[in-house]
Amino acid sequence: MKISDLFVMGIRSLFRRKVRTILTVLGVVIGCLFIIITISIGHGMDESFETQVKEIGSVTKITIREYGDIFDGDGNWAGSQQQELDKDLVELIKTIDHVRAVTPIIYANVRLFSGKYEAYPSLIAMNKEVFSQFDFPDLEYGEYPNEEDDSTIVFNNNALKSFYLQNSMNWTPFEIDPLRNTVILKFESWEYQKSERAREFTLPIRNYAIMTETGSDYDWNSYIDLGYFEKIYRQYCNTLKLEDRKKAIESLNKYREIWLNVDNLDNVEEVQDKIKELGYSSESLIQYFRPTLEASKTLQLLFLFLGGVSMFVSAISIANTMIMSIYERTKEIGIMKVLGCVVKDIRLLFLFEAGMIGLFGGAIGVGFSYLASYLINKYGQSIFGALMTGGISMGGMEMSATYSIIPIYLPLLGLGISIVVGLLSGYFPARRATKISAIEAMRTEN
Repeated sequence: MKISDLFVMGIRSLFRRKVRTILTVLGVVIGCLFIIITISIGHGMDESFETQVKEIGSVTKITIREYGDIFDGDGNWAGSQQQELDKDLVELIKTIDHVRAVTPIIYANVRLFSGKYEAYPSLIAMNKEVFSQFDFPDLEYGEYPNEEDDSTIVFNNNALKSFYLQNSMNWTPFEIDPLRNTVILKFESWEYQKSERAREFTLPIRNYAIMTETGSDYDWNSYIDLGYFEKIYRQYCNTLKLEDRKKAIESLNKYREIWLNVDNLDNVEEVQDKIKELGYSSESLIQYFRPTLEASKTLQLLFLFLGGVSMFVSAISIANTMIMSIYERTKEIGIMKVLGCVVKDIRLLFLFEAGMIGLFGGAIGVGFSYLASYLINKYGQSIFGALMTGGISMGGMEMSATYSIIPIYLPLLGLGISIVVGLLSGYFPARRATKISAIEAMRTEN
């Protein structure tokens, strides 16, 4: 039997019982639709989760603060306690499995001056070696501190645009360009008393970089290498009275925070447990977003289960349709055998019909999945928006999200599953058709 004859006979047979064929195809459509939408929602949630995390911080980052939070047995906040953060703790954390980067953090109390203007940047000192491992943004200008030059101060995108007139009630911000205007850094001295003999410490800003705006917390802070910061801070300490000088130098060994980055999202809580065993409390975004991730997985499993059930029902429906077709076409099968049609061709004919049901259902299901994805993204804010934020307040920020994403492979996967289900469902009916006796079939009256 030619392939063209197989195609014509199969299509003609399917359209002979239009209602039954349509209902069978509809079952495949629903199953294919659920499978594609399930996976697409998973992709959408993953991308939205990454977007939210980037707007707030890194999900693999763990922070140990000078004052750690205390929680009771029910998980409610019960206060805070001071934690000793020093170099020994940093070295100890480096030995924990899955920790890929660690840096102590010092918040520098500084002010910038340029002529009659001043600015109050939030300056953080950290090890220059870990900038890339904490996923810092690209630079608009300059380079991050490196081994060749560690003196670069990395400003956030707005730091040099937020200068104000000194001693003025005019709060209009001014932008200062360090290439054209002299910018001087000074340490705030309210904590310590200056020596009367010492000259005031000032640091002209020559090497600097500017980060691109990202919408994350990097837009609020500026950064400096810890080693270079300690060097200039000691110079500043020389301008203090002897008693305050000792206190200021000792403060370099007491860190405000310790940041560490874990190699994988799945290992964050394990590392936090190890830190807890050391007697320190820590925090990470994953502990706040864990309910979101669990809700996302639960929703995906629910849709996948519904899709699986639908596909199973579709398989039964296809098998039932093919068996009914065999009973109705028993005499036709007998005639085919009498005319010399080989058993293989008869099997292929019924497999082709079952495969075409899967193909039609899969193709329509793919089309409906794109429509469903569009509707989810347009009208799904009330359902999926709350789910993806986990009920966490984002500080009044409107967070755009794509709740359903259909990658290029997904329609092919849905179509392939539909065809395979059709072929598997049609295999046993096709096999049954080949075993019908030609003589008995000719005696049958349709």
